[in-house]
Amino acid sequence: MIDESRFNCPFELTIELIGGKWKGLILWHLMEKKVLRNGEMLRLMPRITQKMLTQQLREMEENGLISRVIYEQVPPKVEYSLTSHGEALRPILNQMIEWGLVYARENNITIACSSH
Repeated sequence: MIDESRFNCPFELTIELIGGKWKGLILWHLMEKKVLRNGEMLRLMPRITQKMLTQQLREMEENGLISRVIYEQVPPKVEYSLTSHGEALRPILNQMIEWGLVYARENNITIACSSH
């Protein structure tokens, strides 16, 4: 869990929760797809390792940004989705996407993602 005594300001806390190379991307894919399984996330983010994906998912679940539902079946089925805290990040993530599109256009950077 997050130790609130470590942060000097709310921005620092926010970056801790969603910062890094993978967390924002995981949140964005969950925002787009609503529910994803582990294998689907690995296909959507081919450069992430299983270990890193598991670590990021655990941290975000522990911090209340995503939920994990385990279905008791063989083989086990696990699905991830946004919680209300994760869903509340939607406007922030959308703004980041829009900023990235403008920056890419102004700097002649090609974006491979086709959903925006």
